[in-house]
Amino acid sequence: MAPIPGSGLAKGLAVTLRTMTKKSVTAHYPDVQPELPPRSRGVIGLFEENCTVCMLCARECPDWCIYIDSHKETVPPAAPGGRERSRNVLDRFAIDFSLCMYCGICIEVCPFDALFWSPEFEYAETDIRDLTHERDKLREWMWTVPAPPALDPGAEEPKELAAARKAADKLAAQQAPPVTEPHADEQARAAEQPTRAHGDSKQQVDQPAPDSDRPGPEQGGTA
Repeated sequence: MAPIPGSGLAKGLAVTLRTMTKKSVTAHYPDVQPELPPRSRGVIGLFEENCTVCMLCARECPDWCIYIDSHKETVPPAAPGGRERSRNVLDRFAIDFSLCMYCGICIEVCPFDALFWSPEFEYAETDIRDLTHERDKLREWMWTVPAPPALDPGAEEPKELAAARKAADKLAAQQAPPVTEPHADEQARAAEQPTRAHGDSKQQVDQPAPDSDRPGPEQGGTA
């Protein structure tokens, strides 16, 4: 069946009429901030204390926009007779957000939870060189990282908490004094008393009579 001439135009005008009758919705940004999803990818924050300079984030970044510099320091032994150890000290940690594709791979591969997503997105610059955030700027973004969502009540307890609670319970059980059942000594003594009484009566039966009760020669007894 051939289409009716002008049907496409009629459908388009119908859509226009339906849209014209609806109330328009305007986002009054920046006066009104938008309601962002809880997992928005705005900017990356750095928790410097957790960084061990393992370089995993820089190696896995597809855009090579993470720059890390460090040096080694010698740590004295913790106990006398121990040996010295070396550790990495972070000198520079920078992210070039003009190259970043916001894939989140660096956050996923970090084994020590040093990188976090922040929903903040208002950091546009007129100079592209200012989009390279050094570690001080990345540390400031940490204050805008939202708290993690609450766990599902039916979910399993995290393994870290379970292990810590088990260790604490074991330590408390070792330090606690032994618990004795109340009146255990009295019950034990009460259980022994009938046995002792029975033994005493048996001993009294087996004992010979005193000399005063024995029949002497005057009473017809044998000498």
